[in-house]
Amino acid sequence: MPLLTLKVDVDTLRGTLEGVPRLVELFRRYRTDATFLFSLGPDHTGWAIRRVFRRGFLGKVKRTSVIEHYGWKTLLYGTLLPGPDIGWRAGDVMRRVRDAGFETGIHCWDHVLWQDHVAGADREWTARQMRKAVDRYAEIFGTVATVHGAAGWQMNGHALRLAEALGFTWCSDSRGTHPFLPIVDGETIHCPQLPTTLPTLDELIGVDGITPDNIADRLLAITQTPRATGHVFTLHAELEGLRFLPILDRLLTGWRTQGYRLGAMRTLAGEMSPDALPRHEIADGTVPGRSGTLLVQGPAYVA
Repeated sequence: MPLLTLKVDVDTLRGTLEGVPRLVELFRRYRTDATFLFSLGPDHTGWAIRRVFRRGFLGKVKRTSVIEHYGWKTLLYGTLLPGPDIGWRAGDVMRRVRDAGFETGIHCWDHVLWQDHVAGADREWTARQMRKAVDRYAEIFGTVATVHGAAGWQMNGHALRLAEALGFTWCSDSRGTHPFLPIVDGETIHCPQLPTTLPTLDELIGVDGITPDNIADRLLAITQTPRATGHVFTLHAELEGLRFLPILDRLLTGWRTQGYRLGAMRTLAGEMSPDALPRHEIADGTVPGRSGTLLVQGPAYVA
C-alpha cells in the first residue's frame, strides 16, 4: 500500500493554541501518525504585509480569505501589537503533541523573518536563526530536534549544510516528486529531503473554479493513481486545523478509500535507505498558486 505522509506546518500562536489540538484529535480518531513542525520564537505575522508588492501575493490574499483564517489579532502581531513568543506561550501544547505519540520537529524560529530573508542571507545569519530554533526546541522538549521543515519552503545552501551539521535526521524543506539527497555546489548533503509532493489547499482554492466545497474532490483526483514513492501532503494548523478541518476530514477518509496508508515523516524515512536515495541538485522555482520562488527538487545529479 502506498504511503501518504502528513506534515503539519504550525506558523502562528493561534495555530498552535487552537489549530494543533483539533488536528491531534482528528488524527487520533483516524489512528494515524503525523509530523508537527513548530514555529518556536516570536509571531511576527503582521510583518508579512511587506509582501504586498510581491507578484501574486495580493491575489492569494483575496483567494484564501487570510483575515478569516488568521484573524485580525494575528495579522497585527509585529506591527500594532507586539509579537508574542510562541514557544513560551504554547510550550505545553507542543509537549502534549509529543505525549500523544506524534512526531515533532522544527519549522523555524521566526516564520516571517526566515521566509522573507533566508534566500539572500549569509551563513552567520542563517546559523543564528537555526540555532535559536534548535535551542528553544531543546528547552521545550528536553531533547534535540531531529526533523526540520523550512518556513515557506525557503532555504539557502548554508541552511542545507547546517541541517546536516545540526544533526537533523531528515528534512522536508523543498517541493518535489520523491525523496532525495540534495546536492549543493557539487557537495552531497547526507540529510534526506522528503519534499512536499502535493499542492496545498491555499494554493488550490480560488483557482479554476475550486472552492471549499469541491477542493477535497480535486485533490483526491490528483492522488487517484498511486505512486511507488507515495506522497507528502503539507497542511497548516491555521487552515486545516481551523476552518478547513472538515475538508481535511474528507481528505483523510478519501485517501484511506484510495488505499493509502497515512503516516508521519518518520514512517516514510523508515521505509527508505538514505544511501540508496537518488541525488538531485537543488534550485529556486515556482509553484502554481504560491507567490515568489521557493526551494525545489532539481534535476538528477551527474558527477
